[in-house]
Amino acid sequence: MTASITAPDDDRPPAARFAFDRHTWKEIAHLLANLPAALIGFVYVAVMISTGAGLSVTVIGLPLLALGLAGARLLGRSERGRARALLGVRIDEPSPLHGPHRRDGLLPWLWASLKDPVAWRSVLYSFIRLPWGVLTFTVTLVSLFVLWPVLPFIARGLANADRAMVRGLLAPSDELERRIAELESDRGVVVDTAAADLRRIERDLHDGAQARLVALAMGLGLAKEKLLEDPDTAAAMVDEAHGEVKLALQELRDLARGIHPAVLTDRGLDAALSSVASRCTAPVKVTVDLTERPAAAIEGIAYFTVSELLQNVSKHAQAKSVAVDVWRANDRLLIQVTDDGRGGARLDGGTGMSGLAERLGAVDGLFVLDSPVGGPTVVTAELPWRRRAEA
Repeated sequence: MTASITAPDDDRPPAARFAFDRHTWKEIAHLLANLPAALIGFVYVAVMISTGAGLSVTVIGLPLLALGLAGARLLGRSERGRARALLGVRIDEPSPLHGPHRRDGLLPWLWASLKDPVAWRSVLYSFIRLPWGVLTFTVTLVSLFVLWPVLPFIARGLANADRAMVRGLLAPSDELERRIAELESDRGVVVDTAAADLRRIERDLHDGAQARLVALAMGLGLAKEKLLEDPDTAAAMVDEAHGEVKLALQELRDLARGIHPAVLTDRGLDAALSSVASRCTAPVKVTVDLTERPAAAIEGIAYFTVSELLQNVSKHAQAKSVAVDVWRANDRLLIQVTDDGRGGARLDGGTGMSGLAERLGAVDGLFVLDSPVGGPTVVTAELPWRRRAEA
């Protein structure tokens, strides 16, 4: 869910004037309704906090407080609705409460509810509104009979203060909501990527090594039957089966390397990237300037990013030379792959670039492609630096 907040200038009402137009009447209605709304909110939060805090030494105290905070969320929703209807404040609803649900157990749900910032801001809003509600109700009611010629200007000033309170305490945090939306999107990318990798591994096993092993078993079975009656044919079949075993082993090695190469685990990025560079169709110069190894997950993503980029060079670039540079800058791991090929690569060009960008984005990374037609192509990737866990 993406929540956005429209700038205050976009929902500003027309300038106040002596005439009582519909905007003025709506503001007057909102100001007169402040007192009953403030009374309801103040009484609710006062009873909720006092009851929850007073019973916190018992088993039911904190659950009651959590339920009270859920009710405060509903109060905040009603106040946002009232502000939208009468003050014209364009404000979105905050994201639903994130975290464990009740089905996950009482304690996780309780902790997520008690630290809900949206609910606590609603509590603060309801608590401070009582004196303001009394003031606005009194001033507006008196002005209706005594100061009615200038009431539109008075109502506008008081309503603007209400607008500021709603935006300040009841509006969703723009940065927080943006970050939540990013994390939800990144989580979806990670799940989809993991599912795609599992499908790829299953397909490679089923169509490759498994098929060869089945054929191998059948061939050895036939060779066993012919072992006594036709030794020469049986020997030829065994020799053919031996070749199938070699091919199956090679396919399994390639599959294991595609999941996580042993050289990366044992010797790190420098050796692993040198190994993958040796399989590129163009000469590759690898430069890794790292004083320590990053976390295994970051190291794996860096390896597969370079591997995918070098495969693209072999398939599409027609390059004569490639340079791979890896270094650390503060808390970022930077990767740059440059080739002198024909260029013209795009994120939507079907070369796997968009998939790489999504994978890097899922871990707070960055993917930048600069590939003019005619070359050269420069791909820069950034990953967050995370220290490697001690063995």
